[in-house]
Amino acid sequence: MNVQTLVPDRTMAAVGLTVTYAAMVGFSDNFVRLVADETGLSQFHFTRSLMALAIIGLVAPFLGLRLRAVRPWAVMLRAVLQGTAIFIYFGALAFLPVALAAAGLFTAPIFVLLISRFAFGEAIGPVRILAVALGFLGVVLVLGPAALAGATLAAVLPVAAAVVYALSNIVTRKLCAQETPETLLAAFFVVLGLYGVIGMAVFALWPLPVPAGSDGFVLRGAVWPDARYLGLMALQAFLSAVGVGMCTRAYQLADTGRVSVIEYMVLPSSAFWGWILWDESLGWRAWAGIALIVLAGAMIALRAHEAARHGEAATG
Repeated sequence: MNVQTLVPDRTMAAVGLTVTYAAMVGFSDNFVRLVADETGLSQFHFTRSLMALAIIGLVAPFLGLRLRAVRPWAVMLRAVLQGTAIFIYFGALAFLPVALAAAGLFTAPIFVLLISRFAFGEAIGPVRILAVALGFLGVVLVLGPAALAGATLAAVLPVAAAVVYALSNIVTRKLCAQETPETLLAAFFVVLGLYGVIGMAVFALWPLPVPAGSDGFVLRGAVWPDARYLGLMALQAFLSAVGVGMCTRAYQLADTGRVSVIEYMVLPSSAFWGWILWDESLGWRAWAGIALIVLAGAMIALRAHEAARHGEAATG
């Protein structure tokens, strides 16, 4: 018997949760630049992780969350990979519009395919090969000629983050299938918090010249937090924890392929909030690249869903 027949597919509820998640993440990520002028990346991750873990710890008893890992080493490996990817991604947010940084990060499904093919020998058909080509073209359009010429490292960072994020997705699928979402989420914030502590310690012991404003976000060590910073970080931590929880729940309610496609709403959401909050507008090249990345991700997700359905039919 197909296990999915025991649990009703609540697609509309999953759509609502995913769209809300996209709106919350697009909004909260645009606030990074508000703290980038005065504080550093390491302190940002430490503060946000500490607050997010406090939120998880407070709600866990009331929601019956299970935080004990089945395979602790696998959970930590995934957390290190995902934490590294997000650490790099947030470093780019101080220099790039959120929509462009998110577009780079959302190329992760393309790298999942490539790594699965060349590292594990998994076959990929013509549809997914076409998706990889479209996604690569989308990255070229989003980054623009300057980034491709090596003129701006910040523009390439989200794609580097996507490669590491793809590795974390592969570890999730192959090693963490039995873990609860809250276990993975808590481990992720633990690792990011530790990264923040390490970064602040390094800059305290070996301080570097720090450029003024957001240009010094990556190199700046710990500074004394004010009420404005703590308020913004509390908002960021709350939106991140609740938003990621909503997205995780959506994957439990409906088909993975459909939710994966809807998750790409983060890209237009980020662009919308960038326009509302910062009066940023993207050119036609960036929008065309985002559209191609969304199309490539949709093709990969739906093709994987179709293959899974055929496999279920073949096994009865």
